[in-house]
Amino acid sequence: MKNSTRFAAGRRLDIICLGRLGADFYAQQIGARLEDVASFAKYLGGSSANTAFGCARLGLKAAMVSRIGDDAMGRFLVETLAKEGCDVSHVGVDPQRLTAGVVLGIKDRDTFPLIFLRENCADMAIPETEVAAEFIAESRALLITGTHFSTAHVHRVSTLALQRARAHDVRTVLDIDYRPVLWGLTRRGDGETRFIASDTVTAHMAGILPLFDLVIGTQEEFAIAGGSTEIMTALAAVREVTKATLVVKRGPMGCAVIDGPIPASLDAAFNGRGVTVEVLNVLGAGDAFSAGFMSGWVRGEDYDACSRYANACGALVVSRHGCAPAMPTRVELDHYLANAHRIPRPDRDAELTRLHRVSAPRTPRDELFIFAFDHRDPFFELARETGAAEGRIPALKKLLVRAVGETESARGLQGRVGLLCDDRYGQDALNAATGRGWWVGRPVELPGSNPLVFEHGRSVGTTLIAWPVEQVVKCLVAFHPDDEIENRLENEAQLRTLYDAVQVSGHELLIEIVPPKHLPDGPGILLRAMQRLYNLGIYPEWWKLPPPAAGRVAGDRRADRRARSVLPGRRAAGPERADRAARGRLRRRAAQPVLPRLRGRAHDLPRTGAGMAGRAERRGRRQ
Repeated sequence: MKNSTRFAAGRRLDIICLGRLGADFYAQQIGARLEDVASFAKYLGGSSANTAFGCARLGLKAAMVSRIGDDAMGRFLVETLAKEGCDVSHVGVDPQRLTAGVVLGIKDRDTFPLIFLRENCADMAIPETEVAAEFIAESRALLITGTHFSTAHVHRVSTLALQRARAHDVRTVLDIDYRPVLWGLTRRGDGETRFIASDTVTAHMAGILPLFDLVIGTQEEFAIAGGSTEIMTALAAVREVTKATLVVKRGPMGCAVIDGPIPASLDAAFNGRGVTVEVLNVLGAGDAFSAGFMSGWVRGEDYDACSRYANACGALVVSRHGCAPAMPTRVELDHYLANAHRIPRPDRDAELTRLHRVSAPRTPRDELFIFAFDHRDPFFELARETGAAEGRIPALKKLLVRAVGETESARGLQGRVGLLCDDRYGQDALNAATGRGWWVGRPVELPGSNPLVFEHGRSVGTTLIAWPVEQVVKCLVAFHPDDEIENRLENEAQLRTLYDAVQVSGHELLIEIVPPKHLPDGPGILLRAMQRLYNLGIYPEWWKLPPPAAGRVAGDRRADRRARSVLPGRRAAGPERADRAARGRLRRRAAQPVLPRLRGRAHDLPRTGAGMAGRAERRGRRQ
């Protein structure tokens, strides 16, 4: 079916989304009552925000118009949108109100309790200045959700945005997004109810529908827009007040697209075929649908393509936890569309999961200068040899973090510095390093263990719950493809356990391979070792390899082209050893006060310390 919508050329933006922007707190215990949930995951939320996020992830030039409070949750939302590539220049900060929030649960496939925390929230106080005509005119399309017509203030601002859009040849989209609780039709704690008939809301909708070129909604949402629970009667009423193209979401049956007279039935309209998947969570699926539809619509693709993108995006999101983080990338979407017939459980498909992980925007790391002081046993041995108190090691490691910071400033290395630090002696150092935009690696292995043992026990997934997600999980393993079978299999099992754990926790993974010295060495050993792990489905974001081999592996066609980088590391396995020169320096300083000795020379430490200052060899770019 042809998409005859005309879009203005030469616009900086493809789409602007205006509406709800809040933090979603999703229950992590599936099947529990909301009263019994013990922990939550925090995500970007709000229908318009989810759609803007999804559009950007699919390659559109998207912008968000909304408002946040002057609080940590608001900053999290803005940073999340910006990282995805959204223009957030018109997301204002309200000093008087808090950022909106939602608490959500997943009881079963049909029950999704949720509580909207939106009392006088920031995104319902968007000022008229955020919808300036000059900004609106920069886009090809403007999307607004129904909630932002539910009060007098947001109705006025949204209507002004629509008027300015139409005056500047910007196509307009309404996602009905009907939430009875947000129109004051239910008790405040009942966010789950999706439909309550209301003549007042229907009359309100009738007043704004003429301003739109495209209207998207479920059958229940068109029922409120048209004032009838009989879908064809409701659509006929909607058609009486607007010439807009109507898109009716039909769940696993797909969607109906009507751009002319209302047919006798939905089946008689053009229908984009749906996708059948195992449902985990329907919350946010409609936002994913809208993002997918927009990704084709604003590019002028026909309605068959728009519907395929929309239905596939919705299917992917209902199979996953959360909404925004579950949105697919373009690479992932194309793969799914080509293979949907054999992927009934997208959340369990290894290739799709990997594409979802590696093709989304990641913090650029084209060049890195990394200072490694994650040594544990060597520092303990040095303290013992010199008679220094073991309790001084944490203070030293915190000082080394200060050294990295001063180096960053003195050498102009903003965004290019990193460190490797342990939590046995360096927990305070890790706390000081986190949240500064640095690359921070943290070891998980017990030093010197072969076969691999995790420092905090076998339940490594439990360990990672307490680690900031920005930290990179680093694991050194004495791995050789020709090792004794029992030893190799145990190493492989442990690495697989770790890999599965980071898939759930969201951390990036660095594997450092150091072949044992007693086994044959050669130029192909490391590549064979890496290939063995690839064959097991283990794909770390980062590799750390002995220096002579790192460069060769980085350029080898057999290496994973989606890996972030190959870092030069140690030369041979065995008990952890510190650089001999560094040991001598530390021994001489052990009996002296730490801070006065090193103050003012911290920026030189990465060249002289007991570690590795390496420049990452860029291996591949985001696809």
